[in-house]
Amino acid sequence: MSQTLAIIGAGYLQLPVVERAKQMGLRTICFSWPQGAVCKDVCDVFYPVSITEKDEILRLCREEHIDGICTIASDVAAPTVAYVAEQMGLPGNPYEAAVKAHDKQLMHRILTAAGVDCPLSNIQYPISNLQYPLIVKPTDRSGSLGVQKVERPEDLEAAITQAKALSLNGEAIVEEFIEGREISVEMISQNGVHHALQITDKTTTGAPHFVELAHHQPSTLPADMQTRIFAITRRALDALGLTNGASHSEYRITKEGRVVVMEIAGRMGGDFIGSDLVQLSTGYDFLKGVIEVALGLPIEVKTKALARSSVVFDAPHELTCSADRTGYTIYRDDQIINQKS
Repeated sequence: MSQTLAIIGAGYLQLPVVERAKQMGLRTICFSWPQGAVCKDVCDVFYPVSITEKDEILRLCREEHIDGICTIASDVAAPTVAYVAEQMGLPGNPYEAAVKAHDKQLMHRILTAAGVDCPLSNIQYPISNLQYPLIVKPTDRSGSLGVQKVERPEDLEAAITQAKALSLNGEAIVEEFIEGREISVEMISQNGVHHALQITDKTTTGAPHFVELAHHQPSTLPADMQTRIFAITRRALDALGLTNGASHSEYRITKEGRVVVMEIAGRMGGDFIGSDLVQLSTGYDFLKGVIEVALGLPIEVKTKALARSSVVFDAPHELTCSADRTGYTIYRDDQIINQKS
């Protein structure tokens, strides 16, 4: 009898892991609201349950006798994955660690205490310890949703109000603005051992919302800087307690060489970074690795400099978040691998 893998989320970003699990001969179960749930026609079982309803999902997972649980590109789903795994004694991140990684203010506090450079931040108002310009964002969202650069004190209140309205917990965080090159780090962990996969160079719209327009692998950063960044990422993952599965860490690197952690996510990078670009650029089957970790199977991580891979998004109008983008093209070297407009 085949093993059963639960996948939290059923949108287009989860489709690659559902398809990969099916290729591996696994029975797949997805949880999500039906709207936009493209995976519901691909997975074996679909439950129309919000990905935040962790106790209901736990009940259903127990009924289904799942062997593992994962998500690949959803910050909101990560705590639910960890909760169910912990309650059922399955491989995963500790629930407490997943919550820490989901709350940007708590994350910054923990990382700073561990000696990891983060932006100065505050969730108390009025702001007295930060200088303009500032970045305002919800404490628990991704995809640039609610992110805004604020240049003047008179614009701060409106930005905070908007960020709070978009936050799931009604909280906003205000950060010092870090000017610098944007990158992300893709890793996979098992039992607290963190394997470096790739560093991704990013192109964004810039201020005020910094929506991502393109991702490129491998990074053009010098080798010594990449080694330094991987070391910082391992320290950050240890500080947060993230021990199992994919992680996606975002940085800004200043002209002075300051390496600043913006966010650490206990899941695979979205925007096809983890699902497509890593394998195209390194040959490592990241999706298979995430599934193996979720099932408690030992992973073997081997990477090599294979090709340059990129995803470029269509942006025919002004963007305020990632959802405003209208299409994408995935490249390996100069060859188009996948395209949607």
